[in-house]
Amino acid sequence: MSKIKVGFGFDVHQLKEGRPFILGGVNLEHHSGAFGHSDADVILHAICDALLGAANLRDIGFHFSNKDDRWKGISSLVLLQQVVELLAEKGWEIGNIDAMVVLEEPKINPHIPAMKVNIANAAGISEDDISIKATTNEQMGFIGRQEGLVAYAVCLIEKS
Repeated sequence: MSKIKVGFGFDVHQLKEGRPFILGGVNLEHHSGAFGHSDADVILHAICDALLGAANLRDIGFHFSNKDDRWKGISSLVLLQQVVELLAEKGWEIGNIDAMVVLEEPKINPHIPAMKVNIANAAGISEDDISIKATTNEQMGFIGRQEGLVAYAVCLIEKS
């Protein structure tokens, strides 16, 4: 009998001028980018937290502390690969990932296929098992003022 678990992830980062804007492992053209210890890729951070939560393995901050210089500036695709390895050590496989990013700009729809390729390669799953969506905050709040962005993720993991 197979065991199935569901995980939920959330991440938020402040936007700052002069920072690269990396989302789903893709560097997008924009006047500002997410500020953080790593590359501050909110969608990948939310996915990592969803996967870790589903496997009851704490959260991204526990495994990749912003106090540890090993993770400074690192690609969040590397963090996702590490999370997948942690899951595999416990006998878990990813069933699917569903992620949503909330931001006003830039528009990400043209970049979703590249993001799915990056995530699939890092997670060792098919692009068909990854959904990425985007919405705006209708110009309200810190997201609407382009001071930050948010991502949510849900995942399913399976153990045989």
